[in-house]
Amino acid sequence: MGSDDEFARALAGEAGRRLVALRARGDAGNLRAAGDRSSHEFLSSELARFRPADAVLSEEGKDDPARLAADRVWIVDPLDGTREFGEPGRSDWAVHVALWERGELTAGAVALPAQDRVLSTAEPPTRPEPHRTATQPLRIVVSRSRPPAFAAEVAQGTGATLVPLGSAGAKAAAVMLGEADAYLHDGGQYEWDSAAPVAVAQAAGLHVSRIDGSKLEYNKDSPWQPDILICPGKLANRLLTAIAVARRTGTG
Repeated sequence: MGSDDEFARALAGEAGRRLVALRARGDAGNLRAAGDRSSHEFLSSELARFRPADAVLSEEGKDDPARLAADRVWIVDPLDGTREFGEPGRSDWAVHVALWERGELTAGAVALPAQDRVLSTAEPPTRPEPHRTATQPLRIVVSRSRPPAFAAEVAQGTGATLVPLGSAGAKAAAVMLGEADAYLHDGGQYEWDSAAPVAVAQAAGLHVSRIDGSKLEYNKDSPWQPDILICPGKLANRLLTAIAVARRTGTG
């Protein structure tokens, strides 16, 4: 099924369309669990069908340690933003499909099904230059439920406003599409939360790192990741400095 980039885009897009159809049928009581399960089953079956030699790390699947010795690992989140998926009218949920090869993310797609949009490495998005006056603040997207404890101080130090948003994919997409200036998260997430957003953001030329500026690593023994920053390169030093200052003062 084409290149890995095209395969990731097609897979995320179809999983998203299936989730939209499932959501339209209602069944609010079981919607979240049904969404997680059905999307995982679809992605797992398609990966086994078209990429049978590759390993898979999925939020909804059992972690197979064999992936640690594999050259190619698909890192997927069948439904990122399960809570938002279950809330009528919300569009900030996503499907993540990424490929890790020998230490690097080489392909990825973030489907935003409720927005009828798929961002991928097949055609990396071009972030528009914001038409902002000198008095308009930067916009930093943060978690709706777990914003960094020091986020308010970072915002104050950079003249930014904080914008709560749902899934990690939706937050990263907001930066890639020019709807926000940065995505800042602390307090932990997993590789499947960020692998696809990071793959696409990197392909789009954005800065991606941990909040201390170090590289994000994937296919590790533990899939836990402490934090992340995604932003245009020209804002990276400014934001990393503000984060370091906020953490030193003890706010975080």
